[in-house]
Order: sequence, then C-alpha cells, then structure tokens
Amino acid sequence: MYENLVLFRTSAALARHAGAAQAIVAGNIANADTPGYRAQAMPDFVSELDRAAPLRQTRPGHIAPMPGSRATAVETSGEPSPDGNSVAIEREMLASVEAQRDHSRALAIWRHTMNVIRTSLGR
Repeated sequence: MYENLVLFRTSAALARHAGAAQAIVAGNIANADTPGYRAQAMPDFVSELDRAAPLRQTRPGHIAPMPGSRATAVETSGEPSPDGNSVAIEREMLASVEAQRDHSRALAIWRHTMNVIRTSLGR
C-alpha cells in the first residue's frame, strides 16, 4: 500500500542511494593504501533521478513512477599520490557525512509522511 505513494518511493530511493554511497566510501577508505587505486564516488541523487527516470505523463495529472537508485560509481578527479592512489581520506570523511545526512533525510521524509497519513486517518 505505502509503496504506491510518491513520497515513500522517493525516500526509499534516497535511502538506497545513501547506502550505496556509504559502501563506496568504505571501499575507498579500505583501499587508501593500495597502489594505483582510483577513488570512486556516487553521482548526486537529484541528477541520477533526472537521468534515470525523466518524468512522463500519460494524462494530465499523472506522473510516471520513480524507480530506485540505479546509480553507478564514477571515478573522482582527485590528485593522485606518487604511487597512483587518488584516495583522500578527508574527502572520504566528508562524503561519508553527506551520505549519512542523505539517509537521515530519507528517514525524516518517511516519518513525516507516516505522520500525515496517521493524522488523516484520525489516529
């Protein structure tokens, strides 16, 4: 029932995107000392939504459903160290915080939507 509501789908997609971004950050940090490793990053959520599912209307007032995040990691353009590794721990820490904020934002959207539904049902 809830998956048919746009706000629930959007918050779920944002949470999946944040989880994928956190996994990429973890992989970058794990390979911080690997010679030749190129750091990766997730594209931002909004640009991925626009690219993956452009809105299409079959009738006025209808909006096409939004799929989950299908973003793939891209290489970052950081300055490589002498051994060819481009991981910057400081940048990865900031990306980790951004992913955590996105996940918290997704949970807040979901929680607020649930409160609106409960209020409208009189509970």
